[in-house]
Amino acid sequence: MSNVPVAVVTGSNKGIGLAIVRALCKQFPGDVYLTCRDPGRGQAAVAQLQQEGLQPLFHQLDIDDPQSIRALRDFLKEKYGGLNVLVNNAGIAFKVHDTTPFASQAEVTLKTNFFGTRNVCTELLPLMKPYGRVVNVSSMVSFSALGNCSQELQQKFRSDTITEDELVQLMTKFVEDTKKNVHEKEGWPNTAYGVSKIGVTVLSRIQARLLNEQRKGDHILLNACCPGWVRTDMAGPQATKSPDEGAETPVYLALLPSSADAPHGQFVSNKAVRPW
Repeated sequence: MSNVPVAVVTGSNKGIGLAIVRALCKQFPGDVYLTCRDPGRGQAAVAQLQQEGLQPLFHQLDIDDPQSIRALRDFLKEKYGGLNVLVNNAGIAFKVHDTTPFASQAEVTLKTNFFGTRNVCTELLPLMKPYGRVVNVSSMVSFSALGNCSQELQQKFRSDTITEDELVQLMTKFVEDTKKNVHEKEGWPNTAYGVSKIGVTVLSRIQARLLNEQRKGDHILLNACCPGWVRTDMAGPQATKSPDEGAETPVYLALLPSSADAPHGQFVSNKAVRPW
């Protein structure tokens, strides 16, 4: 099977993730895996796409569970000898009027959106085959949140030399600062989702830099992107884009031709690079 290309989309039983799987099933020349925490919901989503004449495959993946990530890693290694396309789409957001204490929201949101995504990358990036494509779904909110950070934090997050360890320390500090209720005094914006997506965007910049240093000849392209404001359970019914429209930029990045050498390490919105 190792000569069959394979694509994996995290958190893809509904919303933008499901739309990305749908588009990849139509355009990607290989196996496409729909993944989510709950096998029942995952199988139902697969059945829905099968009714549309598509053939996605299912694998369980809970990005909050390192064991679940490793199980997927081992499966991909054994069956395909690696991975061609990884779309890190899984993420959560609390509703605006949610009464959960902000410190709890910060901890839960960062655990999934930043630390979970990072754990998936730690296990699966080493499996990326030459000419592989990695897409980390971030958000425009990372821009507004960055603008609401202190100058000192903005400099750190925009640095071309920040390391993954330094980024992890900053994300951890945000959660700790919210618990002490000093996050605004420490220069953080008042949005856990926004900070989590700053983390995803900066992590993407770091990962792309490391790929350049360690695997330059493999032509792997890795980017962060914003799908736009999409009608999903997360964004609500007022949003301007359908899930299929939201999937356009992530899918464009996932299917960049092998001749492409850019974009790489960028933040892409509406298929265009946005300066970070």
